[in-house]
Amino acid sequence: MANLLATKPISTIFNEARETGEHCLKRALGPSNLVALGIGAIIGTGIFVITGTATAQHAGPAVILSFIFAAIGCVFAGLCYAEFSSMIPVAGSAYTYGYATLGEIFAWIIGWDLVLEYAFGAASVASGWSGYFISLLGDFGIKLPASIAGTRWDEFIFYNNHWENAARIIPKLKVLGIDPATLPHTHGAFNLLGFLAIVFCTLVLVIGIKESANFNTAIVAIKVAVLIIFVGIGSRYLLEHPGLMAANWHPFIPPNNGFGQFGMSGIFRAAGIIFFAYIGFDAVSTAAQEAKNPGKDMPIGILGSLAICTVLYILVAGVLTALVNYRYLNVPDPLAIGIDSTGVRWGSLLVKLGALMGLTSTIVVMLLGQSRVFFSMSRDGLLPGLFRAVHPRFRTPWISTLTVGLFVAVLAASLPINVLAEMVSIGTLLAFVIVCAGVWIIRRRRPDLERPFRTPLVPLVPILGIITSLAMMLSLTGITWIRLGVWLVVGMVIYFSYGVHHSRVQRQSDPSQKVEAGMRN
Repeated sequence: MANLLATKPISTIFNEARETGEHCLKRALGPSNLVALGIGAIIGTGIFVITGTATAQHAGPAVILSFIFAAIGCVFAGLCYAEFSSMIPVAGSAYTYGYATLGEIFAWIIGWDLVLEYAFGAASVASGWSGYFISLLGDFGIKLPASIAGTRWDEFIFYNNHWENAARIIPKLKVLGIDPATLPHTHGAFNLLGFLAIVFCTLVLVIGIKESANFNTAIVAIKVAVLIIFVGIGSRYLLEHPGLMAANWHPFIPPNNGFGQFGMSGIFRAAGIIFFAYIGFDAVSTAAQEAKNPGKDMPIGILGSLAICTVLYILVAGVLTALVNYRYLNVPDPLAIGIDSTGVRWGSLLVKLGALMGLTSTIVVMLLGQSRVFFSMSRDGLLPGLFRAVHPRFRTPWISTLTVGLFVAVLAASLPINVLAEMVSIGTLLAFVIVCAGVWIIRRRRPDLERPFRTPLVPLVPILGIITSLAMMLSLTGITWIRLGVWLVVGMVIYFSYGVHHSRVQRQSDPSQKVEAGMRN
């Protein structure tokens, strides 16, 4: 009978972290690269896309409070990630931490669960990328056929001699007094642009981690500048139209229309959804084995990127909801709607270009995180060996990266963004719960380990991280929980049919396996 709670020895993990050579990952990232990786992952679909849905359907202008609540939850988890990533500087993130503290079965669950965060996260970002790119093309009079502009769940309306995304065009039609029901309707078939975005980012990652990091850093600088410009243009417009904010922020918390639809329950439901906007700081920890000085630089990358993005999010959400009534923000490109309302055409083009670049960098970091998790799981024997193959020239896990890229590209082209986003949120929150519990456990079991960064107020901070994450999980819909359950069942089938029989930790703990290995040697 397999020991499902067998833990991976800390000494083994440290030995893996010190490995060098052409078959190992290359340590090439400094603190600025790590902060940029965090910002690159965090500032993406959450602010550029999901903000609109959460505002229009759940929180109204009070989505600002939702961002604050989500950030508080992230701070607790971020402190726990910072301790683990500085103490155990290897690829794999929460999967590796779970293996070292809670045991193999929990490590598998969190590794499989991270697919929801990184793979589904990259797919949802690609879906948002497609929406902004289509909007940008429209500014130049280029219209795509509905069949390649969205998934089969995306509805399109034929207006002004071309197909328009229904969510985006319906508010405009109502202003013009046109009944959308009187116009032809259709649905998309394959989100070609989302597919191509994933393919491009996958190729960038295969070329090399340093090249990918430099590409990401340049894009991050641009998208942060774009968000600052959005806040600047919007704030100036609001100062020139002082009554606009008062009108759009009234009521600040719309009345409750049922659990999760406005009122306080809506604020918490929105927090659970836009928690997606903060996903990314933990992706920094997946690159720990490629950091030059992980003990010092990993906490800087994780906590620094989280702090910068929180301030930007609150400013952007406040300006956006003041510019546009929350009822009209249920669109795939809410910031584009916000900047369009100011009438500043160059600002509109800049924001859309910035959104595209920002979403591109998020895709890169999400794909990087997923391929590194698979790399670690394969090295431990829980997944086939091909996932740990390192390219001799580029020093990247190229087969893992290509496999993940193909899978994510198909997801991005086939599934609607709202389904993807909620799956990402619940998967990430579950990972946070396990990481917070892991810090508490390893403090009790191994107080002797060197910790370059120590989470303050243990066990209070881990407990608050667990409670906050569970509360946001409970605010998500029942169907999302069902999907999570089905996903974990599928993962258990794979684990018990393959992983448990090939696990290196299981073989090391099984005397018969040791004797057999000795005879082979």
